[in-house]
Amino acid sequence: MKTVFRSLMLAVAIATVGIGAVRAGSEAPAGYYADQKVVYHNGGGGPDGGAYFKRLLGNLRNHVQAVGKAHVEIRVVSLGDGVGLFQSAATDKELAARIDALKGMGVRFLVCANTLRERKIDRGTLYGVEEDDLVPSGVAELARLQGMGFAYVHP
Repeated sequence: MKTVFRSLMLAVAIATVGIGAVRAGSEAPAGYYADQKVVYHNGGGGPDGGAYFKRLLGNLRNHVQAVGKAHVEIRVVSLGDGVGLFQSAATDKELAARIDALKGMGVRFLVCANTLRERKIDRGTLYGVEEDDLVPSGVAELARLQGMGFAYVHP
């Protein structure tokens, strides 16, 4: 009985150390995460918009780094106040560089055409937003992507 108990305790100790190693490291071990398709909802951060956008971009970077560029497909749908990310990046070089870095990691940014029309925002004033980045409706795009198997994240 003592041998079985010691073996069980040793197994628990090894498992606990292994879990700690995953949490302590910046990258998960190979195969830890299955391939992922994720859509992030960027509706803006209210009065905390600037800080929210930086946290959002940090979450995106961390997500890609944890899962691996080859194993994650991320779309960010910006609507309403979330379009402020690209308005701010037009004059904020740090935000612009972070957006560019994420695009280089495969993150795709989509912008709601309804928001631009209703708020009379010219796409040309938004940092890095091309015609192909526009979707007719941000909320409809969130639902469409979820229907295609994308997990929904609203940080």
